[in-house]
Order: sequence, then structure tokens, then C-alpha cells
Amino acid sequence: MNKKKAITLISTCSLVSLLAVGCSNGSGGEASNGGSETIEFMHLWPQGSSAEHHRIVNEIVADFEEESGISVDMQVLSNEQYKDQITILSASNSLPDVGMTWAAGYLDPFVEGNKFAPLDDLLDDGLREEFVAGTLEAYEKEGETYGLPLELNTVYIYYNKSIFDDYQLEVPETYEEFEQVIHTLKDENVNPIALGNGDRWTGSMWYMYFADRIGGSETLTSAIDRSGSFEDEALVEAAAKIQELVENDSFVSGFNGLADEEAKSMFMNEQAAMYMIATWDLPNFTTNEDIPQEFRDSVGYFTFPTVEGAGDPKSYVGGPGVGLFISEDSDVKEESKQFATYFVEQWGERAVSEAGVLPATTVDSDALDLPDMYVDVLNDLNEATNLTLYADVQMSAATAQTHLDLIQSLFGLEITPEEFAEAHENALSDE
Repeated sequence: MNKKKAITLISTCSLVSLLAVGCSNGSGGEASNGGSETIEFMHLWPQGSSAEHHRIVNEIVADFEEESGISVDMQVLSNEQYKDQITILSASNSLPDVGMTWAAGYLDPFVEGNKFAPLDDLLDDGLREEFVAGTLEAYEKEGETYGLPLELNTVYIYYNKSIFDDYQLEVPETYEEFEQVIHTLKDENVNPIALGNGDRWTGSMWYMYFADRIGGSETLTSAIDRSGSFEDEALVEAAAKIQELVENDSFVSGFNGLADEEAKSMFMNEQAAMYMIATWDLPNFTTNEDIPQEFRDSVGYFTFPTVEGAGDPKSYVGGPGVGLFISEDSDVKEESKQFATYFVEQWGERAVSEAGVLPATTVDSDALDLPDMYVDVLNDLNEATNLTLYADVQMSAATAQTHLDLIQSLFGLEITPEEFAEAHENALSDE
């Protein structure tokens, strides 16, 4: 996994939510062996929704405290709550010493406001080589790095092998073959694709793949960074392909009002043959003992097909997930860097082998006892030619909101592909 990868800085998953904040203290404040310094650490993996992540974090923190003599005071919030709380804490100059951040455009206000510390001194001390080539670039601004990525996700279409076998369906490699699979499933009264586009970022992934396959990896990037236009013919055609799928009844009924969790449940209850999601859901399809083994055995995946002969199957929508930041105003900055380095080094193999997370650091898959699907995905990463980072992360908060609203309108057939492109162009130009 050391091959250099190009990461296209584009976007999705906007997680903004104005919710009340809950937190829990994970370490009791004082260092276990008498250390006088305390690091405040905030993360977004609560025990209820992210049990394995939560357990691994607690064990890493406990080991660090014992080895270093430095206490770590933890606060834990849900994913939605976390993003809002970090914004509030930043505005009041009260960021934790170490916290979690997203890449690309999400970083901009924190870097511009001098809230996050540059970490290149830490990376240049030997840590840089630990990361999968290309992952750190998503956390760079003006030549400096402001985050240490922990996760790396790629988006696939998962499918039910039993359903495919029942109707003698082959994994599609081209869009034309994909359409034929959908047509056959509809004829057999089987829902082709589970989609919960009430969350909107789910639909954005479909659009981004069409944009990549039709226009290549740079077209959408150029539209967002203003070196190109969102009214590029390929981006309009990508929007038209989305509406083509909708008009062909490719998705489950009511998809534009369903949450992603509802769509996922439909796929996992075998009420739909296919479902697009990132590799953060791999445990549900491989190792999660709460999911029936029969279902897990029936799940396969395939990369997004080529479209009319165009597109690189090794170009993925995906990229780094959350990463660690260190507050520029931290009173314990050196201790925080020590903790962040320790955390990254400990997280890699444990994340993939114990929690099913694909880490942003290199892992020797041959040395680990992993399900076949994990090995296949790790091999895909090793051969990837491009990773296109989710679109709304690259955009400003306001433009990301516009993008997600337009995605829902596009899937709802409320606007034309041309109107979709024009509205994006206007929003980006206004900035």
C-alpha cells in the first residue's frame, strides 16, 4: 500500500447539526502514575453507536497514560453533535488539546483562524512514512499539514449474491450491463437499489461517480476549485444519468424521504439487491456477529461501472475520514503531539483487525487474519489511481448545503440537469 495515489479534493457527507451536546469523562483527570500534565481529548465514537472504536480508543489512552505518565481527559460526543460543538469551542478559543477533524474544505476556517497547529515537524520526525501515500494531502493547506488521518474509505456498490444467483445475474462492468441488471430485477419484482436520499450525501456519491466516469477525475475538481465550470458538458450529463436511473425505477420506493439507515436496513433484510456505501460499513458485511452469518456470506461488492466506454474502474469516490488535530492554543502542545503520534501508531492494525476500519496508515494485510473482503479492498487501495474526496467536504458550508439540496431536487426530478449545473455554478461563483 505504498503506491502514490492522487487524491482529488472534492466532497460529500455534511454532518452539521445543532443538537445538545453530551460528553463523558474517560480517564478521571489525574494521570495513573502521578503525571502532572493533562491533555484534553475529544472524539466522536460513543460506546453505543461505535462500540469497537470506543473500546480501542479507551485502551490506547490507558496504555498511553501508563507509559507516559500524562493524563488524558476524554470527552465523547456523537458524530452529529461533535461537529457543532467543535465550532462552538473554536469560536470561544476553547478547543480541546487534541480532537478530530475532517479534511479539505472543512479545515479552512480553522486554519484561517489559526486554530489548528501545523504538524509537519511531527511528521518529518518519522511519522510521515507511516501513512498510505496520498492521504496526508487532503489535510494540507498552503504547504502545511493540519491533521493526521485515521481512516481511509472507498465507496462501492454492494450486492446480494443470492439474489443475483437466483436470476442468473452477472456483476456489471459497464453501465449498459448495470441497466440490464436493474431491468431484470424489476421484471422479477425485486427492488434493484436501496437508497436513503433523505440524507442527500448518499445521492451525492452516485452523482460523483457518474461525473468521474463521464468526465474523468479532474472535471468535478476543476468545477469546485473554479479552474473549470460546473456547466461542463460531462457534469450536466452526469446529472442526466441520475435522472435516467430515477425514471427507470432503479431505487426503492420513497427513496428521497428515506434515511440512509432505513435504506441500509432494507438491503440487510434482503428487500433490495444492491446498496452503495463506503467501506465504513464493511463490518456489517463481514465480522458483525449481530448480523446473520447467512446474510454476511451473501454480500459481495463491485466498483462503479464504466459509462459508454469511459471511465477508470480504479478511480474511486472516497478518501480520508476523520483525523486528529492539535490546538494551536494548547498549553500542552508537546505532550499533545506525543499523544497524537502514539495514537496514530497504535490505531492502524488494531483498527482494521478489531473494528473493521481501513486505517490511513499502512498495514501488512498478509500478516493479519482478515476476511477476504477486507483483503480485496486493501488490494484495491493499493492499485487505486485516484480517490475523489466527498464533495461537500471540499466546499464551504454554505455551498455544501446548496449542493446537497440540489442533489435531492435532482433525484426528485424537480429540476433539470441544466438547472442543477447552473445553480451549482452560481453558488460557487458567488463565493
